[in-house]
Amino acid sequence: MATLLVQDISLAFGDRDILDGVSFSLDHTSRTALAGANGSGKSTLMKILAAQMSADVYNVVTSADLRISYLPQGDIVFKEATLYEETERAFDRFLPLIAEQHALEEDLQHEASQSKILRLGTIHEILEEQHYYRRRPIIEGVLYGLGFGPSDLDRRCETFSGGWQMRIALAKILIEKPQIMLLDEPTNYLDIEARFWLKNYLKVYEGGVMLVSHDQGFLDETVNEVFELFDGKLTRYSGNYSSYLTQRQAQIAALEAEQRAQALLFEKNEQFIERFRYKASKSRQVQSRIKMLQKIEQVNIPPHLRELSFSFSPAPPSGRDVVVIEDLSKRYGPITVYDHFSLWINRGDRIAVTGRNGVGKSTLLRIIAGEDPHYEGRLVLGSKVSIGYFSQETGSTLNDRNTILEEASEAASSEDQSRVRNLLGSFLFEGDDVFKHVGVLSGGEKSRLALLKVLLKPVNLLILDEPTNHLDINAKRMLLKALASWDGTMIFVSHDAYFIEALATKVLYLNEGEQPLLYPGGYQELLTILEQKEAISPTLSSQSIAPKEGLLSYKEANQRKNRITVLRREEEACLASHENLAKAIDGVQQEMALKENYSDGERITALIKEKERLEQQLHQAELAWLALVDERELLEREVAGA
Repeated sequence: MATLLVQDISLAFGDRDILDGVSFSLDHTSRTALAGANGSGKSTLMKILAAQMSADVYNVVTSADLRISYLPQGDIVFKEATLYEETERAFDRFLPLIAEQHALEEDLQHEASQSKILRLGTIHEILEEQHYYRRRPIIEGVLYGLGFGPSDLDRRCETFSGGWQMRIALAKILIEKPQIMLLDEPTNYLDIEARFWLKNYLKVYEGGVMLVSHDQGFLDETVNEVFELFDGKLTRYSGNYSSYLTQRQAQIAALEAEQRAQALLFEKNEQFIERFRYKASKSRQVQSRIKMLQKIEQVNIPPHLRELSFSFSPAPPSGRDVVVIEDLSKRYGPITVYDHFSLWINRGDRIAVTGRNGVGKSTLLRIIAGEDPHYEGRLVLGSKVSIGYFSQETGSTLNDRNTILEEASEAASSEDQSRVRNLLGSFLFEGDDVFKHVGVLSGGEKSRLALLKVLLKPVNLLILDEPTNHLDINAKRMLLKALASWDGTMIFVSHDAYFIEALATKVLYLNEGEQPLLYPGGYQELLTILEQKEAISPTLSSQSIAPKEGLLSYKEANQRKNRITVLRREEEACLASHENLAKAIDGVQQEMALKENYSDGERITALIKEKERLEQQLHQAELAWLALVDERELLEREVAGA
């Protein structure tokens, strides 16, 4: 079994502990999300595990020949090869075996040797088991799943843009099939179809995965544990990302109560110290209280889990028909983007525009926003319609000489001026950061500020092109909550399934070479189509590459159906056990939050041990449930194929 056992990773920059005694384990079954605030050390930890960065302390135990592959967030450029040639290099680890095979074959032509014949047979078995001779369909399957087309295979890598370069890097890692993959924001450059495909791929992947992602829906579908980094420490939470948030919410409530009690304690003692500081008869008590306060470790709430809030000004009234598009045609030279396309947008609609990259999503938004007048057909805005438009280029319109605070204040109404700093904090500009000049901000930071400026203006039609691209999960949830409670009309581009599902009342799906399709049932109606469209080909799953010998007999099919019924009952029993253990863990956590317990060293130690014991049981219950689900789904596929 492939295992990575981290016993201690520590790293400090100056007087700040980035990683402080971090310990955990990963194996070939791991499905782990790495969570934490921006700058908490997530990418640093991955780089250390991938041997791309050194640590002050690094104690690790690995199984023999463990292969780890790492996908960074960006800055990868491939050159001097075609797309197919570059991704085929994922099989380069077999080149020494190929060279040895050729040498053995050459030797055996001159002299028979039993040992060489046996070694040659072993090499053939390894290459066959690792699908070396069938690498082309595997490579093509991964590339097509990530959005490349057949015509891209012979394109030079340097002709692809930055986002597609990252897809090449991701494709190589998936094709390499390491025992453990470390993926830092793998969905950043993927459209919704590629995200669905990757989600399905990871579900059947036969190795361990550690993910950093700001796509909550993607994490909920792909992980069963969360490692949180905070103040250099790592804490494990069982369950998917939503389960982690629920568990943390209870802990945050306890921390907030403790923080309030601590603040009151400080206030009372500081009042005493200030009152009697210069009174000789009280000097001993004053010094005692000063020392006591100095020893108290202040309660800190993780910034990435603080409840953020943002609200819109009410939308000014508009007519019932907000946008009417009739016979819209749009071309770029010989390329037709839209051909006699019509769409009616009514007041209160929230339309998500989605589809693969390059099919015209941003183009449609620019046309509706009046940014692109070069089209044929008719587009009419309704009565009293006022537009707020955000795109990834909006950040370039900011005044570089302004501070962040000045730039936001210019857009805010008089009613919002008093809360501009709080609103900036919700968009990840905190403390003294608001006094930075816009000119020194990164592209992502400018994009966040530009989005806030758009949202501060009172409008009744919001046109948003990838509004969540540079927001972390907490900020996304804040934005989603604000948009969901807003009473205006909205059309937005997003590849974030969680965001679309929670917000969209209708989905406009664009597919190259076809007329756009409007799904009035929203995300759930589109979901069925995407799940079928982005299902993983059996040739990509090593456990099912070989074709079936034949159809199941009637008797075999019945045996499998009976087994499926048994497995379903066992799954339900496992889930019931899972729920009971989760409740028990919650009970222990509530006990740990009580002052009389956390102030009692012996009692809190016992509670911590009990929590760890229950979490281990929960982990085993989850593994058992997953094994049952895997067996049942495999049998169901076999029965369906019969």
